[in-house]
Amino acid sequence: MVALSRGIHGWSKIAWGFLATDHPLLAHLIPIRRCNLACKYCNEYDDFSKPVPTDLMFQRVDKLGALGTSVVTISGGEPLLHPELDEIIGRIRKNGIVAGMITNGYLLMPDRIERLNRVGLEWLQISIDNVNPDEVSKKSLKVLDKKLQMLADYADFHVNINSVVGGGVHNPQDALTIGKRALELGFSSTIGIIHDGDGQLQPLGDEERRVYHQMKNLERRSFTRINSFQDNIALGKPNQWRCRAGARYLYICEDGLVHYCSQQRGYPGIPLEKYTIEDIRREYLTEKSCAPHCTVSCVHQVSIFDAWRAPQKPAPVASPESRASELVQIE
Repeated sequence: MVALSRGIHGWSKIAWGFLATDHPLLAHLIPIRRCNLACKYCNEYDDFSKPVPTDLMFQRVDKLGALGTSVVTISGGEPLLHPELDEIIGRIRKNGIVAGMITNGYLLMPDRIERLNRVGLEWLQISIDNVNPDEVSKKSLKVLDKKLQMLADYADFHVNINSVVGGGVHNPQDALTIGKRALELGFSSTIGIIHDGDGQLQPLGDEERRVYHQMKNLERRSFTRINSFQDNIALGKPNQWRCRAGARYLYICEDGLVHYCSQQRGYPGIPLEKYTIEDIRREYLTEKSCAPHCTVSCVHQVSIFDAWRAPQKPAPVASPESRASELVQIE
């Protein structure tokens, strides 16, 4: 019954996304930048930041509700480090928004999972980078398998396990082991392509591509399987698509500013409380120069909804002070 209710809620938001364009489909909301891990390829964490005050998080959630946002995903840093995360998730649901979370999974325990059930979390994703921990990442199946079993035993929400190939991953076959374990536990499984240790996207090698295509076949049960654009990324080829970041997708950092995504921070850089329908309409029609080589799959999946309508135009020329020094493009 819980799964049915969750499915109806999610599909109703998807249907609304096809019918109307003046609202965000997905927002990533950061309640804390601090993380308990230090994966070498990640540029989205620190080891000192304090949690965003809960009253500010409530204001941001309410604003996303007022903008008509369909899904809010809590991310980080490590969101489970926020002491009042349950209240924030509850506020998302109070606004009628689908509530999701991305976590490294280290802090999950049965009682913590039950609390997430009670506040209405609807989906959760854990990225697992390898079978055994190494100097690049400690997000390994060996460490997290007990946590996955806990989720299988206790979670009422959907669980997706994302494995990776690309720069820094020593054994591409690990992705298959992780994906098969996810399906064995009743979860969905996806695969991502990550940059190397210098923050550069590199075409996949022959073995990595073979594993990538095998993993794609496992994604048939995944709610995030609309990601064919990654086929070109695996070959180092560009994609031609209409990125709707800043409109259908919003990334709200811990300071409450709206950015294109986690990898294009700095623009538009408008405080969420001042973000308007006019801002959404402007960014909806603005062509993003970083789009051809983008690897941020969630942005592409959201933009698929509008791939067939509303051609875009080049962005206005921005000054170096307002743009060039602040943007990064890595994934």
